[in-house]
Amino acid sequence: MGKRLNLTKTPALVSRRSVLAGSLVLGAGAMLPACKPIMSGLLTGADAHPGDYPTVRAVEFMGRYIAKRTGGRLGIKVFAGGQLGNETDTLEITSFGGIDLNRINFAPLNSFEPMTLPFSLPFIFDSVSHMRRVVDSEVGDAVLASLEPHKLIGLCIYDSGARSFYNARRPITVPADMKGLKIRVPASDLYIAMVNALGANAVPIPFSEIYQSLAQGVIDGAENNWPTFVSERHYEVAKYLSLTQHLLTPETLVMSKDSWDRLQPADQALMREAAKASVIEMRRLWDIRVAEAKATVAASRVEVNEVETQPFAELMRPVWDQFITTPAQKRVVQRILEMKEG
Repeated sequence: MGKRLNLTKTPALVSRRSVLAGSLVLGAGAMLPACKPIMSGLLTGADAHPGDYPTVRAVEFMGRYIAKRTGGRLGIKVFAGGQLGNETDTLEITSFGGIDLNRINFAPLNSFEPMTLPFSLPFIFDSVSHMRRVVDSEVGDAVLASLEPHKLIGLCIYDSGARSFYNARRPITVPADMKGLKIRVPASDLYIAMVNALGANAVPIPFSEIYQSLAQGVIDGAENNWPTFVSERHYEVAKYLSLTQHLLTPETLVMSKDSWDRLQPADQALMREAAKASVIEMRRLWDIRVAEAKATVAASRVEVNEVETQPFAELMRPVWDQFITTPAQKRVVQRILEMKEG
């Protein structure tokens, strides 16, 4: 038996479990059998991103791909916008087979699988092309394979963009500019350590509360990618965007191992083929989305400044040492660094 995820259970999760157990279907109204092979029907997919987000559209592309190759025998129905819960909730549900497919950020995976941590290190990647080269290599394959003992099959790795700091107080050009700033971070030990190491004060608050917290001065700033900065309207209340590009942490599409094991071998191969094809589509859509976001910001009153990242990166050594502790993790880090351009 594989290991189950040890995530905190909440009343909301129990409620969603009950709903999923009674309502997820396979094909035309048939209840999802826990022990029978998946021969035909719709696989369920979860994504916390909105319906027009590149990862959602990429998994929908994957659904059309497998539908075409199977003559409509298999397909994918994506529940976007967090309809099935937040990422922590859906990750656990996926691990025991309540959801077939799940697009997930690497941050929730860090808490139980050490091999996912190298991809989440600040300044580990020096460009989008570097990140893509790494995740497309044997390094990406090894990280995906590390999820199987947790009842998850890693199918592919998607982009999540370059994350930079934005705030309502001042431009950030050197680490000293971050001193005293209250910066929102996800509830992640690594993110908290990173921001505190840069001299700011990490404030873990829910993603949905960032806009209001910025507007009311509860926080001074946050950090995220170009599309999120625009789509969540954070650029309306944070007038300084500093291109630190401190994180290029990717995201991944996982499948429940229970669901995977019930697929025929030929369909398993098709799922991997479709997932690989969906990465190309996701990157095409992502690059368009980034260009659109940059154009929106350029037409706004936001002040954007370039940043010499080396002084910031030098402050991350204690953070790397805190989270990279095993020989296997260190080998992955070394391989990533070896694959930098130049």
